[in-house]
Amino acid sequence: MFEAKKMKNQDIRNVRSEPPELQERKRRALESAKELGPTIADVELRRTRVIKGNRAAFYLDDVIFVFRDLAREKPKSCWDHHLLSAFREAHEKYGLKAQFNVFYRNDFYYGARGAEFTLGDMPDIWRDEFQAAKDWFRFGFHSYSEYPDYPWINASYDDVKFTWDAITREVERFAGPGMFAKAVTPHWGPMSKEGCIALRDCGAKAIWCSGGKRYEYAGDRTLLPYGHGMRIENFRKPETALFWRPGGGDDISVSACGYNHLLPEQLAITRGTYNWLYDKETGCNFMAFGCGAPCLNLFRLEDIPAIMRNVLDKEFLIHATHEEYWFKHYFAYQPDSREKLLTAVKMVHDAGYEYFFIEDKIDW
Repeated sequence: MFEAKKMKNQDIRNVRSEPPELQERKRRALESAKELGPTIADVELRRTRVIKGNRAAFYLDDVIFVFRDLAREKPKSCWDHHLLSAFREAHEKYGLKAQFNVFYRNDFYYGARGAEFTLGDMPDIWRDEFQAAKDWFRFGFHSYSEYPDYPWINASYDDVKFTWDAITREVERFAGPGMFAKAVTPHWGPMSKEGCIALRDCGAKAIWCSGGKRYEYAGDRTLLPYGHGMRIENFRKPETALFWRPGGGDDISVSACGYNHLLPEQLAITRGTYNWLYDKETGCNFMAFGCGAPCLNLFRLEDIPAIMRNVLDKEFLIHATHEEYWFKHYFAYQPDSREKLLTAVKMVHDAGYEYFFIEDKIDW
């Protein structure tokens, strides 16, 4: 049985929440589907051997607009950009360390001319500034572009390696060495088995996982929004399935999953802890990055403190947000994005956490 996430304040809801009756219909339909076993089965439980005390990590997904702005505006300092200045302020005041997970190019969704911009157009004139910040600021792998949704769910080995190489080549050109993170949150989450192996071969140390019971996708596209059923069907891999997002309550409560998926008992082992699962079959390190902390763009500013308080008992806390909500031209622009960031990071700092990069957890 699935259960909506219990908050101390029952009035707090995801800003994209579906009506309860629609959630219930999806829940019943998923429960009637065939339940599947684990994708990651032959595992060794591992735990960091060196970290003491509570730590936290933060990442920003879907990063490309900031590069477009910098290339167009060419400010004297990259930290003059409103997004980067907010993160530097959070670092200087509260010790934030942040990973920006980037796209290789902008997307046609924002206009044909917009899609012309790639990381290759990013100037290298702020290379020294990036290098000076690499103890607290890094870039990471996300996707080739924002669309399609679920880009990696049925990806080939070459799909992933090609994109990793394209992104890292440009990041090292404009930001210098040592600026690329080795923890991976794939865009939309699911990654094929071939894709996970490619990430390992490219040097990834930790791979994000979804979590929950796995169910067979039998072709009922009404369970999934935004045409996601067709994303499952296109070049479908045998490990692709469905799951109920822990907590539910948003417009994608029934979601697709790939090889990088943990069953509930596996999820519990790694969630909010220094544990991870080493997959003997692929040689990859898998773990839940989430611990119940809010994705900041999904909640109102006034609700973030109550949600953050729910997770300040974890030994390892990861939280995140998305870049596009910081930009006025985006249709769902959130003008309080800076305040959301500083509110959440201050609470983490005041609770005694020290920020670090997710990959620093992996010491085997």
